Amino acid sequence: MSTFFDEMQKSFTDVPVSADKKVSTSEFLEASESLVKLFDLFGSSAFSVVQNDMNGNIKKIREYLLKNPANAATLQDLVLAEAGTKSKTATQGLLWLSRGLQFTAESLKETIDNPTKELSDTFTAGYNKTLVKYHSFVVKPVFKLAMKACPYRKDFFAKLGADQTKVLAQLKAWLAALQNIVSIIFEFFASGNYGKGL
Repeated sequence: MSTFFDEMQKSFTDVPVSADKKVSTSEFLEASESLVKLFDLFGSSAFSVVQNDMNGNIKKIREYLLKNPANAATLQDLVLAEAGTKSKTATQGLLWLSRGLQFTAESLKETIDNPTKELSDTFTAGYNKTLVKYHSFVVKPVFKLAMKACPYRKDFFAKLGADQTKVLAQLKAWLAALQNIVSIIFEFFASGNYGKGL
């Protein structure tokens, strides 16, 4: 029986990361698009704010990749290529997309680590650990409202797939790969202060 993870266009477990921690841009974008579809399972329009934000940032990076394929094969190459220019649209997109991915990863980790807690609690905890510090007083209530619109835990896991043992194993592997890639991106941003002013 297939699961949500079987049907993904690209999983984070399939994103190439080189020995020197360079992350392939095109596969990263495909895996990010697959992650955004996870929020479709929530069945609430409240999460469109999260999806629209992520999709908008994916679009910025993809447009840069299409125009500059030689300079943007990896995420690090893309940031370095834009570093010397006035426009840092793709770098900004990557920074904000990575924050959204970190929020998703942290929320799902909370969900796995606390099997008795509902998603509205685990995603609120994930939000408070990640995105809340970047959001203005205008945006915070919109996101907090979305967290309250999370489905019941059992309903969400049922939508991921009928074989719950398989679902949990796949979720853990996918999450570990996602967390690894997000940490690589943030380490790289910190190494050259590339997120300054974005």
